[in-house]
Amino acid sequence: MKVLVTGGSGFIGTNLLRYILENRSDWSVVNLDLLTYAGNLENTMDLADAYPGRYEFVKGDIADHACVDALFSRHSFDLVLNLAAESHVDRSIEDSGIFVRTNILGVQVLLDAARRHKVGRFLHVSTDEVYGSLGKEGRFREDFHLEPNSPYSASKAAGDLLVRSYVKTHGLDAVVTRCSNNYGPYQFPEKLIPLMVINAFNDRDLPVYGEGRNVRDWIFVDDHCRGIVMVAENGRCGEAYNMGGDAEKENIQIVRLILGNLAKPDSLIRFVTDRPGHDFRYAMDFAKIEAELGWQPEFGFDEGLKKTIAWYLDNQSWWEKILSGTYRHYYERMYGSR
Repeated sequence: MKVLVTGGSGFIGTNLLRYILENRSDWSVVNLDLLTYAGNLENTMDLADAYPGRYEFVKGDIADHACVDALFSRHSFDLVLNLAAESHVDRSIEDSGIFVRTNILGVQVLLDAARRHKVGRFLHVSTDEVYGSLGKEGRFREDFHLEPNSPYSASKAAGDLLVRSYVKTHGLDAVVTRCSNNYGPYQFPEKLIPLMVINAFNDRDLPVYGEGRNVRDWIFVDDHCRGIVMVAENGRCGEAYNMGGDAEKENIQIVRLILGNLAKPDSLIRFVTDRPGHDFRYAMDFAKIEAELGWQPEFGFDEGLKKTIAWYLDNQSWWEKILSGTYRHYYERMYGSR
């Protein structure tokens, strides 16, 4: 099967590519990524040699009609897995324009290409944030209204609705997955867990919004990738599937667990002004995917966190390049003169 993965050089995309190539020997994959600030070509540079003939990288923008159409014309894709997205809430508050371009226009361009080139299935990866915010009780179900509260989540919700419209209007075979907060290897250092791990390792302040009482449900990235593949293979057309880690934690709990794992003092914690529109709590009801496809998370949070911390400690050069900015020149060094 020929598969297009968009955003494959980002955090979840990198882990998904590795999962597919390790676990689906009859799949070959094209990775389309623009290599914006969170895309890192070094994440996947070993894949072409490790899986000869099964992996190809293409630099390109999902919102570029000509680029996308040319790619779909060269390959007869059986499956598109769309992970390309601008995903950082704080950045969307500062400037929402790129979020609209990538998360809405980019989805529309991909959907049109999938329809024109008769792709077998289109899977769109979304987020729990499209549902809005929960109180102290309950979990998000797939039949909840979409009530996004940030420019980022609003752009993702719009993408979800575009996918639904192409199923209903054009008969496209498409599905949506929505997951809770991911964590694991290769996550960009501005996100909560890697930021706190790196800062604690370096004995720097750990900035925590408000009082740190906001609650998130955490899913280890390998569990998420396994679920994406299961939905791609057996999910029902037109449906959305929630995934969660069954691991609700306050942000301050996460920070203190990281400090404990690294034997660092709580005095490194620094509370900062909360961000605008900060949703209080997310939690996912994944009964639907469990009942239909047999998926459930395999990694408990303590195990997943230990694996994640160990990866960052073992891969210091990876995040040091990102913090210094040198990782962004890697593509030009490798391919600029070719």
